[in-house]
Amino acid sequence: MLTLNLNSLDRRRFLRGTGVALALPLFESTQPALALGSVDTAPPKRLACFYFPDGVPMPLAEDPAYADWSWFPHGAGKEFSFTKCTEPFEPLRKDLTVLSGFSHPAARRVHGHSNADQFLTAATTGSDGPYQNTISLDQVFAEHVGDQTRFSSLVMSTDGGTGTPRGTHTLSFNRNGRAIPAEHRPKRVFDMLFVKSDEDAARRLALSANALDDLLEDAKSLRLRLSSQDQSSLDEYLDSVREAELKVEKAKRWIHLPLPTVEVDHLNLDLTPDDPRLYLQTMFELIYLAFKTDSTRVATYQIGRENGVGISDHLARAVGLNLAHQLSHETKQPGGWKNFAIYCQFLNEEFARFAKKLKQTPEPARTGSMLDNTLLLFGSASSAFHLSRNYPIVLAGGKNMGFKHGQYLNFAGANPQGGAWDGGREPWQKEIAHEDQPLGNVFVTMLQQLGVPIDKFADSAAPVAQLL
Repeated sequence: MLTLNLNSLDRRRFLRGTGVALALPLFESTQPALALGSVDTAPPKRLACFYFPDGVPMPLAEDPAYADWSWFPHGAGKEFSFTKCTEPFEPLRKDLTVLSGFSHPAARRVHGHSNADQFLTAATTGSDGPYQNTISLDQVFAEHVGDQTRFSSLVMSTDGGTGTPRGTHTLSFNRNGRAIPAEHRPKRVFDMLFVKSDEDAARRLALSANALDDLLEDAKSLRLRLSSQDQSSLDEYLDSVREAELKVEKAKRWIHLPLPTVEVDHLNLDLTPDDPRLYLQTMFELIYLAFKTDSTRVATYQIGRENGVGISDHLARAVGLNLAHQLSHETKQPGGWKNFAIYCQFLNEEFARFAKKLKQTPEPARTGSMLDNTLLLFGSASSAFHLSRNYPIVLAGGKNMGFKHGQYLNFAGANPQGGAWDGGREPWQKEIAHEDQPLGNVFVTMLQQLGVPIDKFADSAAPVAQLL
């Protein structure tokens, strides 16, 4: 096999143009240890965590909407079927596990508007009073692996920044429990990941529709030193970056549009239904490219914040609906379950699109796909209306880490709490009818398989043997 060490470009490897530098993907030709037959062929392990607010549709079994629009599958174990709400997961059936009956013990009596803060931390952040958070799942892994990449982690959200206590805009918290600000501007993420700043910063890649042309001569020279497989990978990568660059230019228009200043929602005429979908796709694409270039191995993306606050509440316009949070309140209305499920179906589609792209991308000079070496957590800290129990969770990827998928692990029992809110006591205020498993058990399992020497996370009891 042809070997080539590109580290002379710099530690993370870049193509260079005039005042522009572009991060390169990993190539088999740059893996001299493999060419020499080294036994150290372990691929990089990656983790990405995604959060959506407002819970999921959970009509009761006797409701006509239950068959098609319930978020959780029907059945259990390997004998289960997706509903219309979750059918986007079907092509990934063998690559994911759906979990029910898990939540954080410290948050089970917290109102759903206040619980995103603890999704990855399991901390006792509460609904009011003194506030103290703890380190998040992603940052535990980042401490273990972050020094091996250009960025220890990539922290993103639709609303950006840190938000407020119990109204977080970020999933990531450091060792001291302090919120790590999330980036929400696609162009800023693109520049940060793929453009090496220098004295000619005005010529940075994302500022010009033709900036990649400055890199083509260097790319042509590089291609001559790559294997045929890596030549194809380079061409595909440059096309992907060009496509991402165009998406960034379109998506940034949406995120900077002002929110309506009046309650007449339709007056915000500049915001088209297509823009929120494009924005979501762009954010997922940036994480894909960050992983492909090994710029980072840890990423979080908070798709929306709780309580219908911020630009993220307008993502429902991607499917022709109004405000996302409002959908969770209107399930008792005619077609309410369907509308809520269609919005959740949209989120499921975009997550599945991202996972499938990882699955379709071979791991450079290694065994399996990028998805086999990437662990994806997708979920919410609410299930039924404002209920901080029985979190809807999908765990995908990580087959090369020992995860076994193609199953629905239902720890919630046959009759999980659900149904439309009738205006009386909310589900979170009612007595707990079934004790969930600590979600920390899943987190410990994930961290151990990611290679972190850890026996406990927050209030975990034991790893989840059914996942391995």
